[in-house]
Amino acid sequence: MNLELTQTEENYLKAIFGLSVSKSKAVSTNSIAEKLQTKASSVTDMVRRLSEKKMVDYKKYQGVSLTVAGKKTAVKVIRKHRLWEVFLVRHLDFSWDEVHEIAEQLEHVKSIKLTKELDRFLEFPTHDPHGDPIPDENGNIAYHTDMMLSSLEAHEKGVVLGVKDSSKSFLIYLDCSGIKLGSTISVMSKEVFDNSMKIEIEGEIMSVSQQIAKNLFMKKLKNERLISR
Repeated sequence: MNLELTQTEENYLKAIFGLSVSKSKAVSTNSIAEKLQTKASSVTDMVRRLSEKKMVDYKKYQGVSLTVAGKKTAVKVIRKHRLWEVFLVRHLDFSWDEVHEIAEQLEHVKSIKLTKELDRFLEFPTHDPHGDPIPDENGNIAYHTDMMLSSLEAHEKGVVLGVKDSSKSFLIYLDCSGIKLGSTISVMSKEVFDNSMKIEIEGEIMSVSQQIAKNLFMKKLKNERLISR
């Protein structure tokens, strides 16, 4: 059997890893199909192939989980993806909403030396342009432990550390709103009806929906309470 993984197989492992991060149980084939925008029958065929290659454990009706080898491979792909995103933004002047699709292609380059040299060239970054943690060379990942903007109360403030939703449309919205990593956001008020917020950022006051607020990772600034305007 050929144990060399195809790009599609690596994408499946990465998707399963992403879905399993917040779950303690196996991932369903339907959730994988939804994430990869494909048919459930195609997912079933693929996970069987990955099971034969000892990359996943799959039991019908019980879901899919990564083996040690599968997790190691997924994390390597994620590491390369996020390093390439840093390179594209820092050195080729791509915006943060442009880099994902290009990094999707570059992440499958097999050269271990290239990945190490890229990491060194970038001076060992810990986070990508969206604030996502970059796995280190040993596969360790420092996940976000901070709160979402939606968790801040009125008259509190915090600094934007990352985005949960890294879709192109969301990132473009943030750019248009002047919200970026490192921005300080002050919560002026919070609506009881729909949890929308009135916030201040860079001297500008605007309203944001709960959908926006629950997709921004924040570091709450301690002992910072605002005077109502």
